[in-house]
Amino acid sequence: MRTLVLGAGLQGSACAFDLLTMTDAEVTLADQRVSDLPPFLQPYLGGRLTLLEIDARDDGAVKAALGACDAVMCALPYYFNLPITQAAIDAGVHYCDLGGNTQIVHDQEELHDAAAERGVSVVPDCGLAPGMANILAAECIRRVGTARSVKLYVGGLPQHPKPPLNYQVVYSLEGALDYYTTPSWVVRDGVPAQVEPLTDLEDVCFPEPLGTLEAFHTGGGLSTMPWAFQGKVGTMEYKTLRYPGHAHIMKAIRDLGLVDMETVDVGPARVRPRDVFVAIVDPQLRNPDAEDVVALRVVGDGERDGAPVRVSLRVLDRYDREAPMTAMMRTTGFSLSITGQMQLAGTVAPGVRAAFQSVPFEPYVEALARRGIQVIEE
Repeated sequence: MRTLVLGAGLQGSACAFDLLTMTDAEVTLADQRVSDLPPFLQPYLGGRLTLLEIDARDDGAVKAALGACDAVMCALPYYFNLPITQAAIDAGVHYCDLGGNTQIVHDQEELHDAAAERGVSVVPDCGLAPGMANILAAECIRRVGTARSVKLYVGGLPQHPKPPLNYQVVYSLEGALDYYTTPSWVVRDGVPAQVEPLTDLEDVCFPEPLGTLEAFHTGGGLSTMPWAFQGKVGTMEYKTLRYPGHAHIMKAIRDLGLVDMETVDVGPARVRPRDVFVAIVDPQLRNPDAEDVVALRVVGDGERDGAPVRVSLRVLDRYDREAPMTAMMRTTGFSLSITGQMQLAGTVAPGVRAAFQSVPFEPYVEALARRGIQVIEE
């Protein structure tokens, strides 16, 4: 079994580690720069792990890499997902990715027939959110019968928060800012609708020491679920979890224009406020030694046989000191790897379907449990 992981960043490295520790697959980890490997991958060099320097914009190089594998797991930025999906279908290899852009997932779905004809499966949205949270949400919908409401809450948080934002970057600050400034797709009265990010705050309680967190709308988490469940669910929404007070500060920063994308004159130069904000704030929110926690809850309310039904599923995963590896890497990168393994095993049907449509719930949850990530029914 030959696997290709595109992207040697945090999530791609975690995906490669999972493939190496949970399977006997040959793993090629590819990126523009692959020399700075995390410690947990170093022991596998010279064995089943091969490094490949590749520019994902080089169609010929991508084609050659795909020709030498049976499945590709893409942990590159979302704007590579569509062209690499097409290249994977052309090469006849299974493909999955972390998602990150709803319109691109819609575009990938247009390739369903081509993938089915080639006998390969394409699974977008295989990370944490979209990904794990959406798979759990689809299961909640199945269990509650007539679904009135489905709510997804997800957050990556520092275990030891520091003011003023009580937040640390475990993925990408620019990505987080996109979610804070992009309208969020939800379902209202059975149809897709949009709401403003950083709105509709509510308290969500988790076991101590997390305690009470705040939840608010952000973009991207539901991905294509509003269209897949249109007319089948009354209300559906995704909210990000943070420590209390975070949304108020970020809303003020956004409303003041400090994360705008339009350029402004600053003396003789023209700059984008967001670029300046990221350059100043990102280093202050990064601490490679800080331990994080991923908190996830999905709640479905409905009715079965005339009686109200509620299903609530929870995940709490913490920094792995032994690896070491962040909880965000585990929940995101491992989820991508599990999906790719299911594709190779023939568990996922050919064609293009997002993870919540194609990944079977029970085998997925069992695979998470083998990695120490527990899905708890509350």
